[in-house]
Amino acid sequence: MNLAVRPLTAMIDPEAGPPDCATYEQRGGWQATRRTLNGLAPGEVIDIVTRSRLRGRGGAGFGTGQKWSFVPKEPASERRKYLIANADEMEPGTFKDRWLLEGNPLQLIEGMLLAAYAIQAGHGVVFLRGEYHLACQRLERAISEARSRGWLGENILGSGFSFDIHVHSGAGRYICGEETALLTALEGRRATPRSKPPFPQTGGLWGAPSVVNNVETLCNLPHILVNGPEWFVGLGTGGDGGTKLYGVSGRVRRPGAWELPIGTPLRQIIEDHAGGMRPGYELRALLPGGASTAFLDVTSLDIAMDYGSVEKAGSRLGTGTAIILDDRTCPVGMILNLEHFFAQESCGWCTPCREGLPWVERLLAAIEEGTGEHDDLDQLARHGRMLGMPGRTFCAHAPGAMAPLASGLKLFAEDFAAHITRRGCPLRHAA
Repeated sequence: MNLAVRPLTAMIDPEAGPPDCATYEQRGGWQATRRTLNGLAPGEVIDIVTRSRLRGRGGAGFGTGQKWSFVPKEPASERRKYLIANADEMEPGTFKDRWLLEGNPLQLIEGMLLAAYAIQAGHGVVFLRGEYHLACQRLERAISEARSRGWLGENILGSGFSFDIHVHSGAGRYICGEETALLTALEGRRATPRSKPPFPQTGGLWGAPSVVNNVETLCNLPHILVNGPEWFVGLGTGGDGGTKLYGVSGRVRRPGAWELPIGTPLRQIIEDHAGGMRPGYELRALLPGGASTAFLDVTSLDIAMDYGSVEKAGSRLGTGTAIILDDRTCPVGMILNLEHFFAQESCGWCTPCREGLPWVERLLAAIEEGTGEHDDLDQLARHGRMLGMPGRTFCAHAPGAMAPLASGLKLFAEDFAAHITRRGCPLRHAA
Protein backbone atom coordinates (compact mmCIF):
# COMPACT_ATOMS: atom_id res chain seq x y z
CA MET A 1 0.00 0.00 0.00
CA ASN A 2 1.53 3.27 -1.12
CA LEU A 3 0.61 5.21 2.00
CA ALA A 4 2.95 8.10 1.31
CA VAL A 5 1.23 9.01 -1.92
CA ARG A 6 -2.46 8.15 -1.67
CA PRO A 7 -3.47 6.27 1.50
CA LEU A 8 -7.22 6.55 0.88
CA THR A 9 -7.26 5.18 -2.64
CA ALA A 10 -4.25 2.85 -2.78
CA MET A 11 -6.50 -0.21 -2.55
CA ILE A 12 -9.15 0.97 -5.00
CA ASP A 13 -9.04 -0.95 -8.28
CA PRO A 14 -12.17 -0.46 -10.41
CA GLU A 15 -11.42 -3.58 -12.45
CA ALA A 16 -10.68 -5.92 -9.52
CA GLY A 17 -13.45 -4.56 -7.31
CA PRO A 18 -13.25 -3.96 -3.56
CA PRO A 19 -10.85 -6.13 -1.51
CA ASP A 20 -12.13 -8.86 0.79
CA CYS A 21 -10.99 -9.04 4.42
CA ALA A 22 -7.99 -11.25 3.66
CA THR A 23 -6.72 -9.01 0.86
CA TYR A 24 -7.38 -5.92 2.94
CA GLU A 25 -5.34 -7.35 5.81
CA GLN A 26 -2.48 -8.44 3.52
CA ARG A 27 -2.20 -4.87 2.26
CA GLY A 28 -2.08 -3.31 5.71
CA GLY A 29 -5.71 -3.23 6.77
CA TRP A 30 -6.75 -3.94 10.38
CA GLN A 31 -3.27 -3.00 11.66
CA ALA A 32 -4.69 0.13 13.25
CA THR A 33 -7.46 -1.88 14.91
CA ARG A 34 -4.99 -4.36 16.44
CA ARG A 35 -2.73 -1.60 17.73
CA THR A 36 -5.55 0.57 19.02
CA LEU A 37 -7.75 -1.98 20.77
CA ASN A 38 -4.78 -3.72 22.39
CA GLY A 39 -2.59 -0.75 23.23
CA LEU A 40 -4.33 2.63 23.32
CA ALA A 41 -6.88 4.19 25.64
CA PRO A 42 -9.81 6.03 24.01
CA GLY A 43 -8.44 9.38 25.14
CA GLU A 44 -5.09 8.60 23.50
CA VAL A 45 -6.84 7.97 20.18
CA ILE A 46 -8.59 11.32 20.42
CA ASP A 47 -5.27 13.02 21.18
CA ILE A 48 -3.56 11.40 18.17
CA VAL A 49 -6.35 12.43 15.81
CA THR A 50 -6.33 15.96 17.22
CA ARG A 51 -2.58 16.27 16.65
CA SER A 52 -2.99 14.96 13.08
CA ARG A 53 -4.99 18.11 12.19
CA LEU A 54 -7.63 16.01 10.47
CA ARG A 55 -10.58 18.27 9.66
CA GLY A 56 -14.03 17.11 8.63
CA ARG A 57 -14.09 16.36 4.92
CA GLY A 58 -17.84 16.75 4.51
CA GLY A 59 -17.68 20.51 4.00
CA ALA A 60 -17.60 22.20 7.41
CA GLY A 61 -13.94 21.45 8.11
CA PHE A 62 -14.35 21.17 11.90
CA GLY A 63 -11.48 19.52 13.78
CA THR A 64 -12.26 15.80 14.10
CA GLY A 65 -10.48 15.19 17.38
CA GLN A 66 -11.99 18.33 18.87
CA LYS A 67 -15.46 17.15 17.86
CA TRP A 68 -14.93 13.82 19.57
CA SER A 69 -13.64 15.48 22.75
CA PHE A 70 -17.13 16.82 23.54
CA VAL A 71 -18.60 13.32 23.94
CA PRO A 72 -19.12 12.11 27.54
CA LYS A 73 -16.35 9.73 28.57
CA GLU A 74 -18.34 6.75 29.95
CA PRO A 75 -17.39 3.34 28.47
CA ALA A 76 -19.63 1.88 25.79
CA SER A 77 -20.82 -0.80 28.20
CA GLU A 78 -22.18 1.84 30.58
CA ARG A 79 -23.89 4.29 28.24
CA ARG A 80 -25.52 4.07 24.82
CA LYS A 81 -23.65 6.15 22.25
CA TYR A 82 -23.68 6.28 18.45
CA LEU A 83 -21.14 6.78 15.68
CA ILE A 84 -22.78 7.77 12.36
CA ALA A 85 -21.08 7.89 8.97
CA ASN A 86 -22.67 10.53 6.76
CA ALA A 87 -22.71 8.90 3.32
CA ASP A 88 -25.66 10.88 1.98
CA GLU A 89 -23.50 12.92 -0.45
CA MET A 90 -26.31 14.96 -2.02
CA GLU A 91 -24.17 18.04 -2.70
CA PRO A 92 -24.41 18.74 -6.45
CA GLY A 93 -21.10 18.18 -8.19
CA THR A 94 -19.75 15.94 -5.42
CA PHE A 95 -18.92 12.26 -5.90
CA LYS A 96 -15.85 11.54 -3.77
CA ASP A 97 -17.51 9.40 -1.08
CA ARG A 98 -19.10 7.16 -3.68
CA TRP A 99 -15.61 6.32 -4.94
CA LEU A 100 -14.53 5.28 -1.44
CA LEU A 101 -17.71 3.34 -0.67
CA GLU A 102 -17.66 1.34 -3.88
CA GLY A 103 -13.88 0.92 -4.04
CA ASN A 104 -12.99 -0.12 -0.49
CA PRO A 105 -15.85 -0.28 2.04
CA LEU A 106 -13.66 -2.14 4.56
CA GLN A 107 -11.61 1.03 4.99
CA LEU A 108 -14.75 2.87 6.11
CA ILE A 109 -15.70 -0.01 8.42
CA GLU A 110 -12.29 0.06 10.11
CA GLY A 111 -12.41 3.85 10.34
CA MET A 112 -15.82 3.66 12.00
CA LEU A 113 -14.57 1.03 14.42
CA LEU A 114 -11.64 3.23 15.44
CA ALA A 115 -13.82 6.33 15.83
CA ALA A 116 -16.36 4.37 17.84
CA TYR A 117 -13.62 3.11 20.17
CA ALA A 118 -12.37 6.67 20.66
CA ILE A 119 -15.76 7.95 21.76
CA GLN A 120 -16.79 4.58 23.25
CA ALA A 121 -19.84 4.10 21.05
CA GLY A 122 -21.24 0.61 20.73
CA HIS A 123 -23.51 1.31 17.79
CA GLY A 124 -22.64 2.46 14.27
CA VAL A 125 -24.88 3.62 11.43
CA VAL A 126 -24.03 4.42 7.83
CA PHE A 127 -26.58 6.94 6.54
CA LEU A 128 -26.32 6.15 2.84
CA ARG A 129 -27.71 8.02 -0.14
CA GLY A 130 -30.60 5.94 -1.42
CA GLU A 131 -29.46 6.11 -5.04
CA TYR A 132 -26.08 4.50 -4.23
CA HIS A 133 -27.24 0.96 -4.98
CA LEU A 134 -23.84 -0.54 -5.82
CA ALA A 135 -22.24 1.11 -2.79
CA CYS A 136 -25.00 -0.32 -0.60
CA GLN A 137 -24.50 -3.84 -1.94
CA ARG A 138 -20.75 -3.75 -1.46
CA LEU A 139 -20.98 -2.13 1.96
CA GLU A 140 -23.52 -4.67 3.24
CA ARG A 141 -21.35 -7.52 1.94
CA ALA A 142 -18.24 -6.05 3.59
CA ILE A 143 -20.02 -5.57 6.92
CA SER A 144 -21.26 -9.18 6.84
CA GLU A 145 -17.75 -10.50 6.15
CA ALA A 146 -16.16 -8.28 8.80
CA ARG A 147 -18.72 -9.49 11.30
CA SER A 148 -18.12 -13.15 10.44
CA ARG A 149 -14.37 -12.69 10.88
CA GLY A 150 -14.66 -11.00 14.26
CA TRP A 151 -13.87 -7.43 13.23
CA LEU A 152 -17.39 -6.39 14.23
CA GLY A 153 -19.59 -7.70 17.02
CA GLU A 154 -18.99 -8.61 20.63
CA ASN A 155 -15.61 -8.40 22.38
CA ILE A 156 -13.57 -7.54 19.28
CA LEU A 157 -10.04 -9.07 19.45
CA GLY A 158 -10.71 -9.93 23.08
CA SER A 159 -10.47 -6.26 24.00
CA GLY A 160 -13.81 -6.08 25.78
CA PHE A 161 -15.01 -3.49 23.26
CA SER A 162 -18.11 -4.33 21.22
CA PHE A 163 -19.30 -2.52 18.11
CA ASP A 164 -21.55 -3.24 15.14
CA ILE A 165 -22.76 -1.31 12.09
CA HIS A 166 -26.17 -0.91 10.47
CA VAL A 167 -26.73 0.57 6.98
CA HIS A 168 -29.65 2.97 6.57
CA SER A 169 -30.50 3.98 2.99
CA GLY A 170 -32.01 7.47 2.95
CA ALA A 171 -34.99 8.59 0.90
CA GLY A 172 -32.94 11.20 -0.96
CA ARG A 173 -33.09 14.60 0.73
CA TYR A 174 -30.28 17.12 0.53
CA ILE A 175 -31.15 18.49 3.97
CA CYS A 176 -30.00 15.18 5.49
CA GLY A 177 -26.44 16.39 4.93
CA GLU A 178 -27.09 18.63 7.93
CA GLU A 179 -26.18 16.40 10.86
CA THR A 180 -29.18 17.09 13.09
CA ALA A 181 -31.62 16.61 10.19
CA LEU A 182 -29.84 13.33 9.50
CA LEU A 183 -30.40 12.25 13.11
CA THR A 184 -34.07 13.20 12.91
CA ALA A 185 -34.46 11.16 9.73
CA LEU A 186 -32.81 8.16 11.38
CA GLU A 187 -35.43 8.35 14.09
CA GLY A 188 -38.12 7.90 11.43
CA ARG A 189 -39.35 11.47 11.46
CA ARG A 190 -39.45 14.28 8.92
CA ALA A 191 -35.88 15.40 8.16
CA THR A 192 -35.74 18.83 9.76
CA PRO A 193 -32.79 20.36 11.63
CA ARG A 194 -32.79 20.64 15.39
CA SER A 195 -32.01 23.61 17.57
CA LYS A 196 -28.65 23.64 19.35
CA PRO A 197 -27.91 23.11 22.17
CA PRO A 198 -28.01 20.28 22.89
CA PHE A 199 -25.36 19.38 20.37
CA PRO A 200 -25.34 15.83 19.00
CA GLN A 201 -22.20 14.96 20.98
CA THR A 202 -24.25 15.15 24.18
CA GLY A 203 -27.83 14.65 22.96
CA GLY A 204 -28.09 13.18 19.47
CA LEU A 205 -29.75 10.05 18.10
CA TRP A 206 -32.69 9.18 20.40
CA GLY A 207 -31.21 11.58 22.94
CA ALA A 208 -27.94 9.66 23.27
CA PRO A 209 -24.45 11.13 22.68
CA SER A 210 -23.72 10.84 18.95
CA VAL A 211 -20.98 11.81 16.51
CA VAL A 212 -21.60 12.29 12.80
CA ASN A 213 -18.51 12.12 10.57
CA ASN A 214 -18.12 12.17 6.80
CA VAL A 215 -17.03 9.03 4.92
CA GLU A 216 -13.72 10.53 3.76
CA THR A 217 -12.98 11.73 7.29
CA LEU A 218 -13.45 8.26 8.74
CA CYS A 219 -11.41 6.56 6.01
CA ASN A 220 -8.34 8.56 7.10
CA LEU A 221 -8.32 7.09 10.61
CA PRO A 222 -6.68 3.68 9.98
CA HIS A 223 -3.74 5.41 8.29
CA ILE A 224 -3.32 8.04 11.02
CA LEU A 225 -3.27 5.44 13.77
CA VAL A 226 -0.76 3.22 11.96
CA ASN A 227 1.62 5.93 10.75
CA GLY A 228 1.18 8.62 13.40
CA PRO A 229 -0.06 12.22 13.46
CA GLU A 230 3.25 13.73 12.32
CA TRP A 231 3.20 11.59 9.18
CA PHE A 232 -0.33 12.74 8.41
CA VAL A 233 0.50 16.41 8.96
CA GLY A 234 3.47 15.97 6.62
CA LEU A 235 1.21 14.84 3.78
CA GLY A 236 -0.38 18.30 3.57
CA THR A 237 1.29 21.31 2.03
CA GLY A 238 0.16 23.89 4.57
CA GLY A 239 -1.54 24.08 7.94
CA ASP A 240 -4.01 21.24 7.34
CA GLY A 241 -3.03 17.59 7.55
CA GLY A 242 -3.38 14.71 5.12
CA THR A 243 -4.54 14.23 1.59
CA LYS A 244 -7.84 15.31 0.06
CA LEU A 245 -10.09 13.86 -2.61
CA TYR A 246 -10.45 16.64 -5.17
CA GLY A 247 -12.96 16.43 -8.00
CA VAL A 248 -13.60 18.42 -11.17
CA SER A 249 -16.75 18.39 -13.30
CA GLY A 250 -17.64 20.44 -16.35
CA ARG A 251 -16.09 20.89 -19.79
CA VAL A 252 -12.60 19.69 -18.95
CA ARG A 253 -10.73 16.95 -20.80
CA ARG A 254 -10.72 14.45 -17.92
CA PRO A 255 -13.46 15.07 -15.33
CA GLY A 256 -12.99 12.93 -12.26
CA ALA A 257 -11.56 12.74 -8.74
CA TRP A 258 -7.98 12.45 -7.47
CA GLU A 259 -6.37 12.00 -4.08
CA LEU A 260 -3.77 14.74 -3.64
CA PRO A 261 -1.99 16.50 -0.75
CA ILE A 262 -4.38 18.92 0.87
CA GLY A 263 -3.37 22.40 -0.25
CA THR A 264 -2.64 21.37 -3.84
CA PRO A 265 -3.01 24.50 -6.04
CA LEU A 266 -6.31 24.78 -7.89
CA ARG A 267 -4.52 25.34 -11.20
CA GLN A 268 -2.64 22.05 -10.82
CA ILE A 269 -5.87 20.15 -10.14
CA ILE A 270 -7.61 21.58 -13.20
CA GLU A 271 -4.75 21.65 -15.69
CA ASP A 272 -2.58 18.67 -14.70
CA HIS A 273 -5.14 16.20 -13.39
CA ALA A 274 -8.35 17.22 -15.18
CA GLY A 275 -6.37 17.95 -18.34
CA GLY A 276 -7.45 21.57 -18.74
CA MET A 277 -10.43 22.79 -20.72
CA ARG A 278 -11.76 20.97 -23.76
CA PRO A 279 -10.85 22.42 -27.16
CA GLY A 280 -13.04 25.41 -27.99
CA TYR A 281 -13.85 26.24 -24.37
CA GLU A 282 -12.25 28.66 -21.93
CA LEU A 283 -12.47 28.65 -18.16
CA ARG A 284 -14.52 31.59 -16.93
CA ALA A 285 -15.21 30.80 -13.26
CA LEU A 286 -15.82 27.88 -10.92
CA LEU A 287 -17.40 26.77 -7.69
CA PRO A 288 -14.43 25.32 -5.75
CA GLY A 289 -16.20 23.05 -3.28
CA GLY A 290 -19.56 21.99 -4.64
CA ALA A 291 -22.76 23.86 -5.41
CA SER A 292 -23.08 25.66 -2.07
CA THR A 293 -19.81 27.60 -2.37
CA ALA A 294 -19.14 31.03 -3.86
CA PHE A 295 -17.80 31.51 -7.38
CA LEU A 296 -14.11 32.18 -7.94
CA ASP A 297 -12.80 33.60 -11.23
CA VAL A 298 -9.62 32.80 -13.14
CA THR A 299 -7.55 35.15 -11.00
CA SER A 300 -7.88 32.65 -8.15
CA LEU A 301 -6.40 29.63 -9.93
CA ASP A 302 -3.15 29.75 -7.99
CA ILE A 303 -4.71 29.48 -4.53
CA ALA A 304 -3.95 26.45 -2.39
CA MET A 305 -6.97 24.21 -2.01
CA ASP A 306 -7.06 24.14 1.76
CA TYR A 307 -9.62 25.53 4.18
CA GLY A 308 -7.91 28.79 5.09
CA SER A 309 -6.68 29.73 1.62
CA VAL A 310 -10.02 29.22 -0.11
CA GLU A 311 -11.77 31.17 2.63
CA LYS A 312 -9.36 34.08 2.17
CA ALA A 313 -10.16 34.03 -1.55
CA GLY A 314 -13.84 34.57 -0.73
CA SER A 315 -15.28 31.07 -0.92
CA ARG A 316 -15.11 27.72 0.94
CA LEU A 317 -13.25 24.49 0.32
CA GLY A 318 -16.48 22.60 1.00
CA THR A 319 -16.20 19.08 -0.38
CA GLY A 320 -13.25 20.00 -2.59
CA THR A 321 -15.07 19.25 -5.82
CA ALA A 322 -14.87 22.04 -8.39
CA ILE A 323 -17.74 22.75 -10.79
CA ILE A 324 -16.41 24.50 -13.90
CA LEU A 325 -18.21 27.35 -15.67
CA ASP A 326 -16.95 27.76 -19.24
CA ASP A 327 -17.29 30.75 -21.56
CA ARG A 328 -20.10 29.14 -23.59
CA THR A 329 -22.38 28.40 -20.64
CA CYS A 330 -24.75 31.10 -19.38
CA PRO A 331 -23.92 31.98 -15.75
CA VAL A 332 -27.49 33.16 -15.12
CA GLY A 333 -28.84 29.83 -16.34
CA MET A 334 -26.31 27.96 -14.21
CA ILE A 335 -27.28 29.90 -11.09
CA LEU A 336 -30.98 29.36 -11.87
CA ASN A 337 -30.36 25.63 -12.09
CA LEU A 338 -28.62 25.64 -8.71
CA GLU A 339 -31.29 27.74 -7.01
CA HIS A 340 -34.01 25.48 -8.41
CA PHE A 341 -32.29 22.58 -6.64
CA PHE A 342 -31.90 24.45 -3.37
CA ALA A 343 -35.51 25.66 -3.45
CA GLN A 344 -36.97 22.20 -3.93
CA GLU A 345 -34.61 20.71 -1.30
CA SER A 346 -35.54 23.15 1.47
CA CYS A 347 -37.08 21.22 4.34
CA GLY A 348 -39.63 24.02 4.78
CA TRP A 349 -39.00 24.35 8.50
CA CYS A 350 -38.22 28.09 8.63
CA THR A 351 -39.99 30.87 6.73
CA PRO A 352 -36.97 32.67 5.19
CA CYS A 353 -35.74 29.50 3.52
CA ARG A 354 -39.16 28.04 2.67
CA GLU A 355 -40.48 31.24 1.09
CA GLY A 356 -37.27 33.00 0.09
CA LEU A 357 -35.65 30.31 -2.05
CA PRO A 358 -38.67 29.75 -4.35
CA TRP A 359 -38.93 33.53 -4.77
CA VAL A 360 -35.26 33.68 -5.77
CA GLU A 361 -35.88 30.92 -8.28
CA ARG A 362 -38.86 32.76 -9.80
CA LEU A 363 -36.89 36.00 -10.17
CA LEU A 364 -34.00 34.18 -11.86
CA ALA A 365 -36.38 32.32 -14.16
CA ALA A 366 -37.97 35.59 -15.25
CA ILE A 367 -34.57 37.12 -16.01
CA GLU A 368 -33.48 34.05 -17.97
CA GLU A 369 -36.74 33.94 -19.93
CA GLY A 370 -36.65 37.65 -20.80
CA THR A 371 -39.37 39.08 -18.54
CA GLY A 372 -37.09 40.32 -15.77
CA GLU A 373 -36.65 43.95 -14.70
CA HIS A 374 -33.65 45.81 -13.30
CA ASP A 375 -35.38 46.04 -9.91
CA ASP A 376 -35.23 42.24 -9.76
CA LEU A 377 -31.47 42.46 -9.36
CA ASP A 378 -31.92 44.53 -6.21
CA GLN A 379 -34.40 41.97 -4.89
CA LEU A 380 -31.95 39.14 -5.58
CA ALA A 381 -29.11 41.02 -3.88
CA ARG A 382 -31.35 41.65 -0.87
CA HIS A 383 -32.21 37.96 -0.62
CA GLY A 384 -28.50 37.14 -0.89
CA ARG A 385 -27.78 39.36 2.11
CA MET A 386 -30.78 38.34 4.22
CA LEU A 387 -30.67 34.60 3.61
CA GLY A 388 -26.91 34.37 3.30
CA MET A 389 -26.08 35.52 6.79
CA PRO A 390 -25.72 32.60 9.26
CA GLY A 391 -28.15 32.81 12.15
CA ARG A 392 -31.07 34.24 10.18
CA THR A 393 -32.29 30.79 9.17
CA PHE A 394 -32.60 27.62 11.20
CA CYS A 395 -29.65 25.86 9.57
CA ALA A 396 -26.97 26.50 6.91
CA HIS A 397 -29.09 25.42 3.92
CA ALA A 398 -30.12 28.93 2.88
CA PRO A 399 -26.68 30.52 3.47
CA GLY A 400 -25.18 27.77 1.31
CA ALA A 401 -27.78 28.36 -1.39
CA MET A 402 -27.00 32.07 -1.41
CA ALA A 403 -23.25 31.60 -1.91
CA PRO A 404 -23.37 31.07 -5.70
CA LEU A 405 -26.12 33.69 -6.10
CA ALA A 406 -24.48 36.50 -4.12
CA SER A 407 -21.07 35.91 -5.68
CA GLY A 408 -22.60 35.48 -9.15
CA LEU A 409 -24.46 38.79 -8.99
CA LYS A 410 -21.12 40.54 -8.49
CA LEU A 411 -18.98 38.47 -10.82
CA PHE A 412 -21.50 38.32 -13.68
CA ALA A 413 -23.16 41.72 -13.30
CA GLU A 414 -22.88 42.43 -17.02
CA ASP A 415 -24.51 39.11 -17.89
CA PHE A 416 -27.48 39.80 -15.63
CA ALA A 417 -27.90 43.30 -17.07
CA ALA A 418 -27.70 41.98 -20.64
CA HIS A 419 -30.43 39.44 -19.93
CA ILE A 420 -32.74 42.24 -18.87
CA THR A 421 -31.93 44.76 -21.59
CA ARG A 422 -31.96 42.16 -24.37
CA ARG A 423 -35.00 40.36 -22.97
CA GLY A 424 -33.46 36.95 -22.53
CA CYS A 425 -30.23 35.04 -22.57
CA PRO A 426 -27.76 36.52 -25.11
CA LEU A 427 -26.17 33.12 -25.62
CA ARG A 428 -29.50 31.58 -26.53
CA HIS A 429 -30.29 34.43 -28.91
CA ALA A 430 -26.86 34.08 -30.55
CA ALA A 431 -27.45 30.35 -31.08
